[in-house]
Amino acid sequence: MTFFQGIASKHPELKRKLIIAHIDIAPEKYVERNVKLAVMFSMVITVTSVFFLLGMGKSLLLTIPIAGITYFLMFMLFMRSADVEIRKRAKEIDKDVLFAGRFLLIKLNSGRPLMNAIIDASNSYGVASGYFKEIVREIELGTPIEEALDKASRYSPSEKMQRILFQISNALKIGIDVTNFLEAILDEIAHDQLTEIQRYGKKLSGLTMFYMLFAVIIPSLGITMFITVVSLVSIQVDVALFIVVLFALVVIEFIFITIFKASRPTVNI
Repeated sequence: MTFFQGIASKHPELKRKLIIAHIDIAPEKYVERNVKLAVMFSMVITVTSVFFLLGMGKSLLLTIPIAGITYFLMFMLFMRSADVEIRKRAKEIDKDVLFAGRFLLIKLNSGRPLMNAIIDASNSYGVASGYFKEIVREIELGTPIEEALDKASRYSPSEKMQRILFQISNALKIGIDVTNFLEAILDEIAHDQLTEIQRYGKKLSGLTMFYMLFAVIIPSLGITMFITVVSLVSIQVDVALFIVVLFALVVIEFIFITIFKASRPTVNI
């Protein structure tokens, strides 16, 4: 067993994550790539820190813990890239999952066989259609439809899509009408998405209040009071101070924009 295989063996869930994230690489190769990237970035940061330490007159021995901590943080960050890709794919699928499920239900209610309905869904629009294409490809390669649905459910990044595929597969195994199961799970998903929207509305009120306070009221009043005090006591203020304040305001705005985007539910009803 190589060094990289040993590290990969300590992460037994890594192989499944790579499949879900559509990262076509072996776990040990994924670890090897992340180790090399972490070494490269930690070396750049360590070399940069040498110049800062020399400028401050500090001992260069401090580069040893800096290199160790930087490598560890970089390695953990790069190892999380699969999780980031999974969350990204899950959000993309969740936007279309309800429409895709309803499209499938309409086809089934119109009398189309399940296989033909899945093929029609794979030719529709949205990210979810690409997901159905993978199921169709598995079936065309000779995999039974129940196994193809089970595999797609097992490796789906979207929890909502997992529930839809599981219910379809379960109905096929039991031998009952698929439409009843599918309609029930779609109603449940629609209710969950409405709940997410309501929860987001409540969260948005709090975020808006903090935004108005920290990004509008405090900066405007603070700068006004600062300019007033400075003009009264005749203190010389460098332009660099205003540049720093402007930069801080830009950072605050960016943080709030990021929070708003991260909090927004990825739903379409």
